Amino acid sequence: MSYSYSRLCVAVMTALSTLSAPVLAQQTESNAQSKDGIERVSVLGRATQFYRMDESAMATKTPTNFMDIPQSIQVLSEELIEDQAARQTTDLYRSISGVSQFSYSGVTARGFRQDQVRYDGVQGDPYSGFSIPQLFNIERVEVLKGPSSMLYGGGEPGALINYVTKKPEFDDKVETALFLGNYSQKGASVDATGSMSDSSAFRLGTFYQDRETFRKNTDEQNLQLSASATWLVGNRTDLTLQWDHINQDLGGHRLRGVPVDDQGNFLTDISYNANEPGDSQKLKADVLQLISNHMFDNGMTNRTMVRVLDNERTQQYHDNRGLLDDGRSMIREYRDQLRENQEVSLTTDFVYETELGGLQHTLLVGGDAFLVDYHFEYKVGRGESSNVPDLDILNPQYGADPSNYLLTSRPNRDNEFERFGFYIQDQIHFNKEWLGLVGARYDNFKDEVLGGSAYSVSDSQWTPRVGVIYQPTSDTSLFANITQGFNPQSTGSQASAELDSDFGALLEPEESRQYEVGVKNQWLDNRILSTLTAYEITKSNVTLANPADTGFGDGIPSVTQIGEVTSEGIELDVVGDITKNWTGTFNYAYNDTVITGGGDGSIRNSVGSKFANAPEHTVGLWTRFDFPAIASAFSFGMEYVGERISLSDQVVQSYTVWDASWRSEIQGFDLQINVRNLFDKEYASSGFSAHNGHFPGEPRTVLVQLSRTF
Repeated sequence: MSYSYSRLCVAVMTALSTLSAPVLAQQTESNAQSKDGIERVSVLGRATQFYRMDESAMATKTPTNFMDIPQSIQVLSEELIEDQAARQTTDLYRSISGVSQFSYSGVTARGFRQDQVRYDGVQGDPYSGFSIPQLFNIERVEVLKGPSSMLYGGGEPGALINYVTKKPEFDDKVETALFLGNYSQKGASVDATGSMSDSSAFRLGTFYQDRETFRKNTDEQNLQLSASATWLVGNRTDLTLQWDHINQDLGGHRLRGVPVDDQGNFLTDISYNANEPGDSQKLKADVLQLISNHMFDNGMTNRTMVRVLDNERTQQYHDNRGLLDDGRSMIREYRDQLRENQEVSLTTDFVYETELGGLQHTLLVGGDAFLVDYHFEYKVGRGESSNVPDLDILNPQYGADPSNYLLTSRPNRDNEFERFGFYIQDQIHFNKEWLGLVGARYDNFKDEVLGGSAYSVSDSQWTPRVGVIYQPTSDTSLFANITQGFNPQSTGSQASAELDSDFGALLEPEESRQYEVGVKNQWLDNRILSTLTAYEITKSNVTLANPADTGFGDGIPSVTQIGEVTSEGIELDVVGDITKNWTGTFNYAYNDTVITGGGDGSIRNSVGSKFANAPEHTVGLWTRFDFPAIASAFSFGMEYVGERISLSDQVVQSYTVWDASWRSEIQGFDLQINVRNLFDKEYASSGFSAHNGHFPGEPRTVLVQLSRTF
């Protein structure tokens, strides 16, 4: 552990010893009274309906009704996650307007690739990009559309996904589940929560899953352990301590795509995999999180959160590097990689409601710090010169022995990454009809390479946000906002752009600005909420792969920077109860993302002016019908993603897939059957590069789960 990492850990713990924590978690809370009259605080989803939720704190860092938020936001409830039998985040993309898969857990959101996520509103992703986040410990998923830098720091401008973790509850409850499926899928979970005393509660959980997949040589094992406790300190303070352990073993990974022709047709069976049976991607991570909540005598609240993460990722895998002239012999590259992250994230927010100048104000003042120590080791060999055999994509014969490969060791890389931010925001109620929001953030960023080739890059930026709401009736909100984003360049990107041995910061930070207008309506006695938005996002200093680059050591920079990309679109989201026994969620998005600065064809991921993996049209539907007379529910859904292009200009064909679910209560047990890709559609979920092909979507899968709550 480096000096700076230790230093921040000490500073964090010192701060927590003097700070009290916010009353209730940042997300929705509920209060209850204990037998002794002590106020009991438990963090619960307040879904009064199956799928619709009425408020969120993600967009403002204060619990705010959706109708009072001047920005587009979606929340996927725990009931929706359960009905869809979602095990990992990729299972939920159909329910988020304007979002489709890019690669691994990365998505395209409003036309832009987005890999960053938050947990309980702070940084610290244990899956770190190459693994897919699991949902066992997740209560709900929140998605803030457009740039989010004002509250959450640097990132892409399309959307930010936040995973809200499950917390202890004071009501005793044990949930158990066993599940089986095709591809030899099997698993179990146990989740127990309850009170330890009138002022403390616990939660213990474990999840295990083992399965094969439709790709050759692949299997998956997921183990997650979770433990947490909540203490009430007096009647104004609560503390929640959480620990999560994640162990993921993905055989036959890091999983790449299947080769296609320029029209997007697969050149071989979608079960093709360049990896050998002994290849793998393994992840081990431990996360420790402390949330502190406090209410001061004057009504001011404070929420302080610390998230400490330690993870290790090992990858030994074969990568497609392109077909020979015979059209079937795939050149392969073997990579042996180790990545280690140690991360500390600290966030503290003070919220105060007051009246100033005859107007109601909700003031937010906060700050955050994020520090990462990163270590990377890399060995590589390609093709016959390294004894890495080619693979026949039409008749693959496996059995290569990596111990015979001639691998080249790249220099180890050690980095220290620091980011500090300060922000202030005011939510203003002018009168019954008009509301406003104004805020700004200052970010300071530094990324330093340690060791003999030490160098660093640093940057700073102000990012404002302004929003306004007009509510002609209690059921209608017209809103508009202007938001800005900021994404600094890492030392890795800067080094990739450097042509000589003298390091210099060649790349400017990526910047973005969004203009958004929309209308939110409540229908049928507030049972249904609809949100219709139109937006324009302009991203400048866009950094992308250099099409002239031919590989490591060629003297050509591997990344380059173009002027500008503009995304314009419309999104419609509808969620709620149509009748007492019929509920659902529907979304449609139109998006047009084009290069508006830089020459056409000057970058790899464009055809003319189109951006990669950015479909013009997407549609998502999930609806549930309850039959109380037989204690059952039937659900079905669909996802449509329009035609796109890959990073290498190849067509990614449009697709439509349908899913269905049946749930029944039988003598206290919940029996659930889910069928994904009901009609066994063959499709590509996203495009990648010409040498790696497209990522194939999963064929028909069946999952049967038997669960019980005690």
